[in-house]
Amino acid sequence: MQKLFSLGLAAAIALGFSGQAAAQTAPAWPTKPIRLVVPFSAGGANDLMARAAAEGASRSLGQPIVVENKPGGGTTLGADLVSKSAPDGYTFLISAAGVISNSLIKKSMPYKDSDLTPVAMIGLAPSVILVPADAPYKDLKEFIAASSKGEGFHWATAGTGSTPHFVSGVLQTKYNAKLDIVPYKSGSESITAVLGKQVEATSEASIVALPYLKSGKLKALADTWTSRISAYPELSTATEQGFGELRIAHWAGVHAPHGTPPAIMDKMAAAIDAAMKMPAIADRLKGMGIEPIGGTRASFNKFVDEERARLGAVVKATGMKDE
Repeated sequence: MQKLFSLGLAAAIALGFSGQAAAQTAPAWPTKPIRLVVPFSAGGANDLMARAAAEGASRSLGQPIVVENKPGGGTTLGADLVSKSAPDGYTFLISAAGVISNSLIKKSMPYKDSDLTPVAMIGLAPSVILVPADAPYKDLKEFIAASSKGEGFHWATAGTGSTPHFVSGVLQTKYNAKLDIVPYKSGSESITAVLGKQVEATSEASIVALPYLKSGKLKALADTWTSRISAYPELSTATEQGFGELRIAHWAGVHAPHGTPPAIMDKMAAAIDAAMKMPAIADRLKGMGIEPIGGTRASFNKFVDEERARLGAVVKATGMKDE
């Protein structure tokens, strides 16, 4: 009996030392600066959301978060870089709709969707349907009705698979708008085309659209997200106008290389969520037309899955392809 007790005591002590050793050797995170790769140029909505998230999350995590812009390839350049990075919690991607739509419309991709794992939602800039300031239609219903007459309207996009392209796709396939797509290199070129009346309409992120609306240079017909823009609440949503299928926004989230430990991703998601709840950061974003979101890793995974299904349906219905 004494021998069995001694063996049990020895085993318990060994397990205790083993647990202590594991706790002592388990790597803490983070212990050095974290890199956020933004697959867009500096100054746009996604870049601004990335920098706000970095500012707030670094306070919670106790380490600097460095934002690195890697534009190109319709966001695939930056996404590919992150997908091939070590899954150690020190490199993350600032993701957008392209992380979902690129594989749906491109013939070939340098990485697989499964190479990146959703971590956290940062926020979104609702897309705003824009027309010349003196356009005769006062809302989306009148615009769609007018487009069905004659040869239809020209609609500017920022290229195949861009957010304005998806907005036009929903308008055409769900609501019978008659639109001829005119692709430009950027959203700013699309805005210029509407200002110059080379095209009848486009849609653009609220952060880009608001200065033109407040100055009276352009007219807004609808906000294409599910809630009104905090900085421009007088504009009704497409859903409020009876177009519930039109739910498109310029959003920014965080993805990690596949294999990143769940505990690290959970901690990053919590830090992003805390950042979006900081009054100074939230108020600054809202003032620019960006809605802070945050949330859990589970809620962001759900959002990504739903977006993939919705955007995939638009791609199939329109035959959208990036050659």
